[in-house]
Amino acid sequence: MPISAAAGSDASTTNGTPATIPGTDVLIVGGGVCGTALLFVLARYSDLGHLTLVERYDALAQVNSKATNNSQTIHCGDIETNYTLEKAVSVKRTADMIGHYAELLEPEEAGRCVFRTPKMVLAVGEQECSFLRRRFEAFSPHFPAMEWLEREQIAEWEPAVALVDGQPRPEPIAAIGIRRSPTAVDYEALAESFVGQARASTDTPGRQLDLRLGTTVRRITPEGEDPAQPSSFLVELEGPEGLQQLRARHVVVNAGAHSLLMAQQLGFGLQYSCLPVAGSFYFTPDLLRGKVYTVQNDKLPFAAIHGDPDVRAPGKTRFGPTALLLPLLERYRPASFWEFLKVLRLDWSVLAVFWQLFGVATIRNYILRNLLFEVPWLRRRLFLADARKIVPGMQLSDLRFAEGYGGVRPQLIDKQNRRLMLGEVSIPALPGLVFNVTPSPGGTCCLGNACRDLEGIERRLGCRVDHARLERDLLRRSAAPVPLDAAA
Repeated sequence: MPISAAAGSDASTTNGTPATIPGTDVLIVGGGVCGTALLFVLARYSDLGHLTLVERYDALAQVNSKATNNSQTIHCGDIETNYTLEKAVSVKRTADMIGHYAELLEPEEAGRCVFRTPKMVLAVGEQECSFLRRRFEAFSPHFPAMEWLEREQIAEWEPAVALVDGQPRPEPIAAIGIRRSPTAVDYEALAESFVGQARASTDTPGRQLDLRLGTTVRRITPEGEDPAQPSSFLVELEGPEGLQQLRARHVVVNAGAHSLLMAQQLGFGLQYSCLPVAGSFYFTPDLLRGKVYTVQNDKLPFAAIHGDPDVRAPGKTRFGPTALLLPLLERYRPASFWEFLKVLRLDWSVLAVFWQLFGVATIRNYILRNLLFEVPWLRRRLFLADARKIVPGMQLSDLRFAEGYGGVRPQLIDKQNRRLMLGEVSIPALPGLVFNVTPSPGGTCCLGNACRDLEGIERRLGCRVDHARLERDLLRRSAAPVPLDAAA
C-alpha cells in the first residue's frame, strides 16, 4: 500500500509533539528529460498514489536536457555510424517511443517538442563511400526508411552539401538518407510536456503528484531492520521552505553526473570515475534543410561533427560539437569543479585510462586540436576546415561561435577494467534505490529507461501497471493508442 501522508517516525518534534514525516511512493531526483519521463510513465501506467519529483534548479531541464546544451537529436542508429547493428536495433526501439509519445499529444504541443526533418549521414572520399555502402546493405533491412543517395540525390536533398557555387564538389560523395521521420527534439520542452501529462494523469481522487523545484537532496538514509533490504528511505531535502524530511518507498536518481556523485557519497559506484566531455557549437546562416551527420572515426570515442537546423533558433544551422575534456560537472557552473574532483577518484587505474587515450596518436591529436577550438581568434578558422566536410562552400564569415551553447557529458571510466565507457550506466545501489548516469544518448532513451525503472518499481512495490496500454501507446503493439486526454 502507498505510504499515507501521516505515516512516519518520530524523527522530529514540533513544540514537544512528535511531527509526522510526509511519505511518497516514489521519489525521482532530477527534473531533466529522463526524470520527467519516469514521472510520466508512473503517472499514466501505474496505480501508485503518491509521486514526487525534486529538481535543484527553479525550472525543469536546465542542465543536459536544456535546449542549448545538446544536439537536439533522436539517436536511433540509422545515421550514427559508431553503432553496431545490434545496438542500433536496440536503440531504435526506445528512440521510436518519443515519436509515438508525440502522436498522443495535441498537435500544437507535439510541434513544440518533436520535429520531423530529413536527415542523412554523409560519406566523403572513396574509402568512406565504400564503408557506407556496406553499412546500408546490412542496416536497410532493419531500417526500411533508409535511402541510398548518390551525388545527384544529395544535391536535391542538401544543395549546400553537394555543390560549390553551383558546381559539384570534387570529392566522391554518397549518403544514407531518411526522408522524413521524428528526428529533432527540444528535450527541454519534452520534459515540460512529460510533467504536464503526468499532472493530468494524477488529477483524480486518491492520487497526488508533488513537483518540488529549487530543492536539493542532502541525505538519503535507508530504513529497516536489514540495511541490505531497506523498507523505505528517509530523504533530507533543502528547498525554499528550508530543511525538510520525506519518506520514500522507492528512490530513482536521474541527475546526470550528479547521480554518480550522490551514489559515491553513499558508498556505491566506487568502481567508476568520471571524465566530463564538453561540446561547443557554431552557428551559420540557414545552410541545411535537415540533419547531416558524418562518418564516425572508429579510432575516436567522441561524436563526429554534424550540422543541424536549431529548433530554438529559426533560420540558423548549428554545427558541432567539438569535444573538450573539461574538469566540470556542469559547463557554465565553475563551482562544479569541486564536485568533479570528488567523482574523478584519481588513482593508478584512472591514470592508466588517460595513458591509453593519449597514447593513441589519433586521439591525442584530436584532444589537443579541440583544446585549440576554445581559443577565440583561432577557433573559427580551425573549425571551418572541419565544417567544410559537410558544406564545402562555407566561408569564415558564415561561422559564429555559439556563446552559451554546449553541455557536459559524463563519460564514465570503469576502473576495474581500466577502460572508457561510452554508454549509460545504472547503479542499483540497494533494493529500491537506483542511480542512473545517462550521457548521450540518454535523452533518446528517456522513455525506454523509464520503462526499465518502472519494471523494477512494479516488482518492489507490487503496484498495478497497465502494460497493455503502455505497449499500445509507446510501442505501437496490438490495439490503437489511447490519446493522452482520454480517461484512464
